Amino acid sequence: METRYTSLVSIVEDNDMSSNRTQKPSKRAQPGDAEAQRIVEAARAHFFSHGFRSVTMDDLAEELAISKKTLYAHFPSKIALLEAVLADKFASVEAKLEEIKRAYPHDFPAALHELLANTQRELDEIKPPFVRDMRQKAPQVFKIVERRRAELIQRFFGKLFAEGQRTGMVRKDLPAQLIIEILLAAVQAIVNPAKVEELGLTPRTGFASVVKVVLEGVITRKGRKT
Repeated sequence: METRYTSLVSIVEDNDMSSNRTQKPSKRAQPGDAEAQRIVEAARAHFFSHGFRSVTMDDLAEELAISKKTLYAHFPSKIALLEAVLADKFASVEAKLEEIKRAYPHDFPAALHELLANTQRELDEIKPPFVRDMRQKAPQVFKIVERRRAELIQRFFGKLFAEGQRTGMVRKDLPAQLIIEILLAAVQAIVNPAKVEELGLTPRTGFASVVKVVLEGVITRKGRKT
């Protein structure tokens, strides 16, 4: 019988499964600030696909049919716009993870399945040129990514592993917090611009590999059954 865990591993390994389902960015504008959100969404599409070095503020202003003065009134620099794009990305990720947590409060396999699937879809948006530019041009901004990423892993996967231990689907001889710390350390060491480039990975494949190694070590036989 094919197990739920086998399906989880296939999720983190199979690029086609996620690439066939496109998820539109969530709108995260402040009330009355639709123009700023429009700028963020345009920048997000270009930055994540092509890198932010090759996309100029002039390009964005022309595409959006606004003046450079208007663009700079909202975002005084490209770095400020990059930070807004990352904030928008994390807001959409957090909203989806909250939705999954509410939908599967006591179903460990289903919640883990959905959390991993959603994470892979979100990482699919980030292409190698963006990773390259983060490493070369904005390493300080990546600190924001690391901090927010750690917060989300702690918040959602931490509670999930604790629930898995309660139901006998995660090993109980390891504290749930220790499992999370191991996951965080591995993600920080591997899923960063310098390392993914060195190893020829993408953020998606790097995260998938880390999660696969951690899950194979902590999920019990019961947790691998449907």
